[in-house]
Amino acid sequence: MIARRTSAPKTLVSRCFTVGLGLGLLGACQEPVFEVTEESVAEWMLLECDPLAPSYCGFPFPSNVYTVVDESTATGRRLQLGLDLMPEDYFGLKPSPGPWNRADGFSASSAIMTHFPGLTQSSLRDSDVPTFANIDRSMEFDSPTILVDAESGERVPHWVELDATAGSDDHRTLLIRPATRLDDGRRYVVAIRRLVDDEGESLMPSEAFEALRDGLPSNDASVRGRRALYTNIFNLLETGDVLRHDLQIAWDFTTASRENNTAWMLDMRDTAMALVGSQGPEYRITVVDQDWENDTVAVRLVGQMEVPLFLTEGGPGGHLVFDSDGDPLPNPEAPWGWFPFEIIIPQSVSDQSPGALLQYGHGLLGNRTQVEAAHLLSFANDYGYVLFSVDMLGMMTDDQPYLGAIAEEGRFDDFSSLTDRQHQGMINSLLAMRMMTGGFSQDADYGRFVDPSRAYYHGSGQGGNFGATYMALTTDVERGVLGVTGQPYNLLLSRAEDFDGFFSNLRTRFSDQRDVWMLQGLMQMLWDRTEAAGYSRHIREDTLPGSPAHQVLLRAARGDHQVSILGAQTMARAIGTTQLDTGLGEVWGLDSSAGPIEGSAYVEYDFGVPPDPTTNEPQRLCEDPHERLRWVGAAREQMDAYLRNGRAESFCGGACVFEDVVDCEGK
Repeated sequence: MIARRTSAPKTLVSRCFTVGLGLGLLGACQEPVFEVTEESVAEWMLLECDPLAPSYCGFPFPSNVYTVVDESTATGRRLQLGLDLMPEDYFGLKPSPGPWNRADGFSASSAIMTHFPGLTQSSLRDSDVPTFANIDRSMEFDSPTILVDAESGERVPHWVELDATAGSDDHRTLLIRPATRLDDGRRYVVAIRRLVDDEGESLMPSEAFEALRDGLPSNDASVRGRRALYTNIFNLLETGDVLRHDLQIAWDFTTASRENNTAWMLDMRDTAMALVGSQGPEYRITVVDQDWENDTVAVRLVGQMEVPLFLTEGGPGGHLVFDSDGDPLPNPEAPWGWFPFEIIIPQSVSDQSPGALLQYGHGLLGNRTQVEAAHLLSFANDYGYVLFSVDMLGMMTDDQPYLGAIAEEGRFDDFSSLTDRQHQGMINSLLAMRMMTGGFSQDADYGRFVDPSRAYYHGSGQGGNFGATYMALTTDVERGVLGVTGQPYNLLLSRAEDFDGFFSNLRTRFSDQRDVWMLQGLMQMLWDRTEAAGYSRHIREDTLPGSPAHQVLLRAARGDHQVSILGAQTMARAIGTTQLDTGLGEVWGLDSSAGPIEGSAYVEYDFGVPPDPTTNEPQRLCEDPHERLRWVGAAREQMDAYLRNGRAESFCGGACVFEDVVDCEGK
């Protein structure tokens, strides 16, 4: 039993409530079977499984009952997930909880999960829960779901969905999704009430929760040990006018600290920058191609740069190396590694008119060669940019076989090696820009073609997600454009056509879709250390140590099959952008302006695709507009103008609607 900071009311002598029945009132007053005194301390017990949701071990999740006291961490807590909680596959294999038990809290962006037997899609609608189309419902007095900041007592806006990807109603996870990113290192309380089944009957709480709620006797040690804690939880909820008598479940959890999510990357950035100096890493050109795409390109360069290596090995499967204090450090046995890059100098630049530097972040599980895409070549030539790109390690082509092996062999604890590699990949990206503004800008052969005083970032899809991380960390780039992207991956994956095969593989190993959701919740905690969910809120405000404030233009395509617009809107709220009004209606939680907007902005484009599914499934109607935005002339003008002067404005000449760009008839 773990004592911690939660204090209980001084005394509790009775529990009374009044409920309406028809035209009359029924008053009930019940003496509790326990008493909380002034000396009582609310405690979190360490559990393997929580009987509050007995139908699935691990739910509700996240929860403080899977943590222990650790005064060395920023939150004072540390995860201690047990093996019983880890999903077991068809072959009886379970991932080791080790990679997660280093964390001092849970993801501030992941879905909050539990399970209610008897809950269906239709009965969830009948329960009148908040949806992504009606987020304000979550802030209303009688919302069936409540998410409360335990420190401020304020409610947190959110929406609710029941997993539509499960093959059976018995296995549908109830997902509560924060509409705004939760704060780091913060305690939150979740409460659910008034959910009904298909007959309109109220769903019954578990025996354990009913005993806690109603003060009933119980032989369950986890109930007896949490009396004081739940007095605190109920008191906090009742302070916000949420009465306990109709609650079906309630619990609390603590989010990971900012240090937990960002400290490794910041240490690596500062160490690497100190090692390479102002000129950036050493480099060598291995390919000079002056006879390639000559309509737009003057020369294509392929080379390698030498950077500090923080991994046990450079390829897939490598892990970060740590010192005795738990801080990352270059591998003592191989402290430097060579990694490839590609540079494209367009025909339009010259030594009299050098080009601005534009670093490109490639798409999902792609590689640096995507900088050769025709839309980028024509953009660079039309507007005078020198393009360059490096591989996003951990989420690139070379990682696909390793990721597939993890899924096929049930080694999900090895997912930590992919996020470790993503740390190295991000450092490589930052160092590539330092190389281009430093040593390469003075290159005897090619330096005269670049203007190092104008350096920008652009990424699409995955390159936009990790681009948000880049923009929170970079000390060399002021502005960037993040296209058709979003956060967190926990929200995006089940809504992306690209992951159909991934989930198909998982379903062959896990017959219970709740296992798949538990895995996604676990994966998000590791992803928070590298993807936008852990960094986007630090781009323009609450900046990270050693990082200046930055500006980003975030752009989304409605009906995107690969990146749900919900993820783009979530990212925009996390960054704190203003919505550029393009005649498509307002986005919840964002201020709107007709522009021009000075600073960070969010803009949507409409391609005539019908509204997205109301469930957590991909948009499959019409052709996918994901790649079409980059060819729209108004969007290309907008990106160039934003990179050059930091003003977001519309070039659509009216509403940004381009119904003739995608085919909605043939699909």
